[in-house]
Amino acid sequence: MLFAFNVNLPLFPHYDQAISRIFWHLNEIPTDVKEFRQFVAGPLGGTIACCYVLLAYIVWYPFQKKETWARNAIVVAFTIWCLIDSYICFKFQVYFQIYLINALSVLQKALPIIFTWNAFKN
Repeated sequence: MLFAFNVNLPLFPHYDQAISRIFWHLNEIPTDVKEFRQFVAGPLGGTIACCYVLLAYIVWYPFQKKETWARNAIVVAFTIWCLIDSYICFKFQVYFQIYLINALSVLQKALPIIFTWNAFKN
């Protein structure tokens, strides 16, 4: 949620530099782009927060009860996200986001699903 309100957090300078080199061939995001970037971060941050609050409720209740639909919803939702996000990153040659952010995120979500797969009701 912090991202929605302030993109100038200590976690983001390396990301910003990488993005700046890819899109503008500069070491930092151009000044005239920073306001637009903050605007885009608002809806994006809100969407990310919404997604993870929903995920938390699915995991806390139906996933713990081993309801198959909960497991399937998580798998389908994050597969769709990963495919779309990775495609866009590939298209714009933002490769580091695919193998750093997307791959680690998939691993983080896949391991609990894999280890609990057989425990779910059919």
